[in-house]
Amino acid sequence: MKKIATNLLFLLLCITNFSSLFAQDAAWKKMKPGTTVSFASSNLRYAQDKLPQIAANTKWTAKAWRGEKVQVQLLVWSSEKISNLSVQANELTNNSGEKINANNITSGFLRYVITDEFANGCGYRQPKDFDSSLVADPIDPATATAVKQYTVQPVWLSIQVPASATPGEYKGTVTINADKPYQLQVSLTVVNHELPPPGDWTFALDLWQHPAAISRIHNVPLWSVAHYAFMRPYYTMLANAGQKYVTTSIITEPWNHQTYDDFPSLIKWVKKKDGSWYYDYSLFDQYVSFVMSCGINKGINCYSMVPWKLSFQYYDESLSKDTALVAKIGSEEYNSHWSAMLKDFTVHLKEKGWFSITRIAMDERPMADMKAVIALLKNIDPAWKIALAGEYHPEIEKDIYDYCVASKFRFTPEVLEERKSLGKPSTYYTCCVEARPNIFTFSPPAEGAWLGWYAAANGFNGYLRWAYNSWVKDPLADSRYTAWPAGDTYQVYPGPWTSIRFEKLIEGIQDFEKVRILKEEFIRQKNTKNLESLNKLLAIFTIKSLDKTSAATMIEKAQKTLNSY
Repeated sequence: MKKIATNLLFLLLCITNFSSLFAQDAAWKKMKPGTTVSFASSNLRYAQDKLPQIAANTKWTAKAWRGEKVQVQLLVWSSEKISNLSVQANELTNNSGEKINANNITSGFLRYVITDEFANGCGYRQPKDFDSSLVADPIDPATATAVKQYTVQPVWLSIQVPASATPGEYKGTVTINADKPYQLQVSLTVVNHELPPPGDWTFALDLWQHPAAISRIHNVPLWSVAHYAFMRPYYTMLANAGQKYVTTSIITEPWNHQTYDDFPSLIKWVKKKDGSWYYDYSLFDQYVSFVMSCGINKGINCYSMVPWKLSFQYYDESLSKDTALVAKIGSEEYNSHWSAMLKDFTVHLKEKGWFSITRIAMDERPMADMKAVIALLKNIDPAWKIALAGEYHPEIEKDIYDYCVASKFRFTPEVLEERKSLGKPSTYYTCCVEARPNIFTFSPPAEGAWLGWYAAANGFNGYLRWAYNSWVKDPLADSRYTAWPAGDTYQVYPGPWTSIRFEKLIEGIQDFEKVRILKEEFIRQKNTKNLESLNKLLAIFTIKSLDKTSAATMIEKAQKTLNSY
């Protein structure tokens, strides 16, 4: 009976899938012959094989601050194959003849990757156990592409408004060259407020970088000249998103190889034949200097004195090979091993002028371990700064300089105010635990922007995510991984290509900065009416609210209000 029931269920699924495919095919066959081009929401993903259920819209009306980047999607679909689809952005002009040049308008073609589902979130998984689908996420900067018959091709369109733009309405067109040229209208109103450049944003963005992944993807030797050349555009793109911190590994595999690629140490630990220690910081110095040259220079986070596997690799001259110390946090062996290094590292960082911006960073570690590390660090030098991403522990809060709590936690208003007065970053993160809000490849795009609003609403001054570019084997084809929901380990793609997720995250950070600027302005002007209005707007951004209201609905309403001040 059980076998019969299983076979019937399989047959039912086949019939259901066949019916769905038949319905899709019938919908395409009913469309009018020719090509349709339409603007569409940037907060939604559109399936490649489904006829879009939207009314064709050939005009995009938007508002933006000076210095802000705004974005929209274009959808192109046709009853015939399009052999050469391209986008031509034209300049925008106001009534006085002032222009926003065409080179401020960029476009890219959305590509599709395999994704899965949240399921149980964290935990090792096999692709066959989870529902999979194709989802639009990577943004290909190619100048042209081919489009198959009865296929949707989304285009991502962005306008970077110059900081020097005169407020007012700018009009122009975007030309889509398909089977023939299609002209779409753009109306952009520049609001009389200015957003500073990303390097001056106060939002503390911390997406962890993974240099070895870039080496593997581009097939160049690790730390070679070619490797650094390939890394630069990735790190520059991250700096332009407002990234503040350099991710450094001061031991080998701080996360016990939870990534597809290795995570080697930037510091070589050497135990000499006489039992003394030598530490080679040359690679650490080279890498940190390089990342800073890309514009990421507000902090150096060192991972980690509390790794996910308590094994500390070093080179033993007596044995002429790499070996490892296995010791519990706080043990005599551990304290002796780290005390010697930390004393030497402290001197080195002070000589480089980096000590004040360097943090020993810990990631979701047990309380007893964290207390032991705090005590050891403060004994070496009381000025050592500590960064922690994890649960909120009031008993160690004062010892943590940069405290990043999981999204379900809050700082009390009193603690937040004190931390703010001391200049201590107070941020939050999401990971494989949260079904929403999040930025997996299957997450609604608007949730990326929602993250910035949530920070503004709850007094956080930044957001952390693992990771920026810890790619899977073939990230441009399949975003699934063996341990986490699809897309968990990276936000951008090899190329470098940006993504819907990354662009929406930046959008939310811009909104955070706009909220901050307006709040300061309203307080300075004693404009209690607008201040109360803005606070009321922020109050809707709770995680529980996502159970009833989509992130897209909340974002669209909030942005409309924000641009009305």
